[in-house]
Amino acid sequence: MKPIKSYFEEALKAGASDLHLVGGDKPTLRIEGNLKEIESEPIFAEELEKAILTLLDADKKKTFEENLELDFGLEINNTRFRVNLHRQNGTVGLAARVIPKEIPTPQDLLFEPQLLEATNLMDGLVLIVGPTGHGKSTTLASMINEINKSRKSHIITIEDPIEFVFKDDKSLIEQREVGTDTKSFAEALKHVLRQDPNVILVGEMRDLETISTVLTAAETGHLVFSTLHAASAADAIERIVDVFDGPQQKQIMIQLASVLRMIITQQLLPTVEGGRVAAREILVNNSAVANMIKESNVAQIYSAIQTGAKNGMQSMENSLKELLEKGIISEEVAEKRMMKYKQI
Repeated sequence: MKPIKSYFEEALKAGASDLHLVGGDKPTLRIEGNLKEIESEPIFAEELEKAILTLLDADKKKTFEENLELDFGLEINNTRFRVNLHRQNGTVGLAARVIPKEIPTPQDLLFEPQLLEATNLMDGLVLIVGPTGHGKSTTLASMINEINKSRKSHIITIEDPIEFVFKDDKSLIEQREVGTDTKSFAEALKHVLRQDPNVILVGEMRDLETISTVLTAAETGHLVFSTLHAASAADAIERIVDVFDGPQQKQIMIQLASVLRMIITQQLLPTVEGGRVAAREILVNNSAVANMIKESNVAQIYSAIQTGAKNGMQSMENSLKELLEKGIISEEVAEKRMMKYKQI
């Protein structure tokens, strides 16, 4: 087996988004959304595990041994990687996401005007949702950096691990990493309101305690950004509410209707030029949508998006049509994505 850092270097050289090293399998890169094996022979599991352990300090080794899972940040050749270690079939597996050195601009990511408007908000909750690996963190980083460049705010991020590293511009930014600077998202959120923030970024809303505290932070005059694994805006609302016990759900619906500002559902699609571009559904929480949430009429959210263009809303179907008309994606890609979306 080659030195383990050479696989990370090869990922950078190839312009890959992800590196996969799994005991007993061939090393693999994800390039423009497609998996590509980079060696003809599999890596021996024992050799891989020994190599991976050289990347960890004593605390991380202990955490991995106890939890059999570990997320951490790693820097190689001045480039950051978000690394996940796990066990599978008795062997170790590593998945590493390449974090671009520069935070992409809204222009790079083809932001709709509504996303820029979200960075001008002073309070409430903005959610970026979608599948794993579809650019939620990148979109979020670009939005936070727009705030950093445009106004004096105290921004606190809570991440697992830290991905993009922000440099103070007009804002003061503190980045806290779960496992290094705080024990958990929920634990950090318990204390963050005492740290005088204007803007809070929560890397992921994972559990009841984190979701509850995020809603409270948004309710008390802070602008909160976070991500959630969900297939659509309606699905995101249902997932948030379903975390809570039945008696609590009505109150959570009322609270969410009050604090929610926007839900951006995002999926990356292959472009005709070989790159990837985000198609986005955008839900803006106006009075009609707030009433739907309060009354648990989540099934009507899709219709509200379809008819809410004058309020800044955008359906996934219209996003796909626009990308197709501009020649950014092919008709085949647009049709396949729309078929999947209608099955949700």
